[in-house]
Amino acid sequence: MKKMFVFVFAGLLFNAAAIANGPDKKAADKTLAVDTKSSTITWGAKKVTGTHAGSVPVESGSLIVDGDKLKGGTFVADVKSLVVTDVTDKEMNGKLTGHLKSDDFFSVEKHPQAKLVISSVTPKGGDAYDVVGKLTIKGITQEVKFPATVKSDAKKVTAVAKVTVDRTKYDIKFRSANFFENLGDKAIDNDFTLDVNLVANK
Repeated sequence: MKKMFVFVFAGLLFNAAAIANGPDKKAADKTLAVDTKSSTITWGAKKVTGTHAGSVPVESGSLIVDGDKLKGGTFVADVKSLVVTDVTDKEMNGKLTGHLKSDDFFSVEKHPQAKLVISSVTPKGGDAYDVVGKLTIKGITQEVKFPATVKSDAKKVTAVAKVTVDRTKYDIKFRSANFFENLGDKAIDNDFTLDVNLVANK
């Protein structure tokens, strides 16, 4: 009788632990769809003679949260619709935009989308996080690491991050000093930045 009591008691403890750490815990994570109209991605690039800037529309995305805490997420960028915002001359703007969409850079006809999927999230205190993700550009996927700030209120969750990307890892080598000699003032930096602002409504 005593052995049976111990067995039943142990079984109850096991079930209680399973409930506490199983479905109920997973159910606490919520996947919120990104509001593409309120979300933005802006890019910045440097060359010897100056800088350029522009934006890329957010096509879709989601943020996974547990209460106010970020757990994961993803977004898809419509690279085919990228724009240049710092060149005011219409003809020059068109030439630069067309060049960025060409095979020298993003090959948008073959690869119209870029995607980032969060692999891991490390809370740093407050609203700050260190994030590791898989970024796909031109069909090539590489790991990226970046800091992010996530804020939550009653209506929405906002995630802000600056991602530094080495373009040469995605077969974008045009005027890279790593691959071409004697470029002089025509060299373009290997790194460009993506300022990401994702808004997901609760």
